Amino acid sequence: MPLLNAEPSKRLFFALPCSAVQRSAISQWRRHLQLRSGRPVVAENFHLTLAFLGAVPVSMIGAICAAIDHMPVSNKSMSLCLDTLDVWRQSNILLLAPQDPPPALGRLVYALEQALLPFGLVLDKREFRAHLTLSRDYRMAVPEAVTPPEFWLKTDHFVLYESHKGRYRALAQWPL
Repeated sequence: MPLLNAEPSKRLFFALPCSAVQRSAISQWRRHLQLRSGRPVVAENFHLTLAFLGAVPVSMIGAICAAIDHMPVSNKSMSLCLDTLDVWRQSNILLLAPQDPPPALGRLVYALEQALLPFGLVLDKREFRAHLTLSRDYRMAVPEAVTPPEFWLKTDHFVLYESHKGRYRALAQWPL
């Protein structure tokens, strides 16, 4: 039975953003795959998730942002190559992933997880695997790509996004 006075919440996640140029290039490349399965992710939503928080009470968002403000960061931009096309059967997603993710990415994810511990949020217990989702509900084999993927994701910041009705809205961002 739902609570009558339940506090409002927002569905949140931290991610590395893709620039407009990167989103356009990936979207154009995806068109050449001629997908016959799944629901393509709109290019405006392309990102590399760092930590999915799920439904977070609105009253907690300010404290989470303050904790991230004090999180140690490398103060360096990050660059990684999305060069592997794959399908994750458990999630039914078609994705791009880095064959060789930089160690700084793992350190950033760990720092986020540590900063979020005091909030009691239930984060994904599976080992972090960097990826950019191209299509959801994908139920076919890995498609043949005429041109192998090689998309350099370069960023100097990470973002706290809200997911609402299929769209992602940036709520805050922090420098790397």
